[in-house]
Amino acid sequence: MILAKAGPVVLGGALGFLYYKVVGCSTGACPITANPFTSTLYGMLVALALSAGR
Repeated sequence: MILAKAGPVVLGGALGFLYYKVVGCSTGACPITANPFTSTLYGMLVALALSAGR
């Protein structure tokens, strides 16, 4: 069961990091996209929440 959720969470983290690299935040004032760690963590949490019903 944990391995079934690991795939979407890893993908969400990768998409969160990609969002940081592509969109990013030039001023540094954006709470999610100013830091690659928070952007990746946010992507992982969103993926976990979306895959919770499977």
